[in-house]
Amino acid sequence: MSQENLEIIRRPLRVREVSTRTLDQRFLLRFPRLTAAYVRLVGRLSASSRLRQAAIGRGVRVGLEAYNRRDLEAAFIGWDPGFELHPGRRWVEDGLVEPCYRGVEGFRRYAEAADTIAGGKLYLRQVELIDFGGRLLILADAPTHPQASDAPPSDPFAIHAELEGGRVIRAQEYFDHPEALEAAGLRE
Repeated sequence: MSQENLEIIRRPLRVREVSTRTLDQRFLLRFPRLTAAYVRLVGRLSASSRLRQAAIGRGVRVGLEAYNRRDLEAAFIGWDPGFELHPGRRWVEDGLVEPCYRGVEGFRRYAEAADTIAGGKLYLRQVELIDFGGRLLILADAPTHPQASDAPPSDPFAIHAELEGGRVIRAQEYFDHPEALEAAGLRE
């Protein structure tokens, strides 16, 4: 992918270890049509827009906090209801997880499998968000204590998300930051 005319915004995010559902998450879950309009509006803004940076940054941060507490409805606000999650290649090749999960219920099954593989609740911390406009790359640290002897520890964690109309439609996981950066068209 040519990077000549591509705006790329990189920023660190601070994910709190302990959180609860925020007022805006409650509001967005209560009014899905308003949520869809908001997501479309933010999705139309350029990657360098301060409003987009604030909205995407906050959305990713509170979404990851919701994931860490396993509040999956709140974690996937703004995602397409039929989104596809493609887990990390190593876990799929080792037969630990399915190659694709769809929607929140599919992700719920994946989260249960990932927690088993990780030897406890898998959580994300030390996050960096990279916004490409039509794609997002989230680099994080996901400390684990694998239960399965053939499961590799997955401290580095990344997710590369494709957006359509501002909503995440497809996400690919990586357990290696350089591999994720390369897949996104960046080199460290």
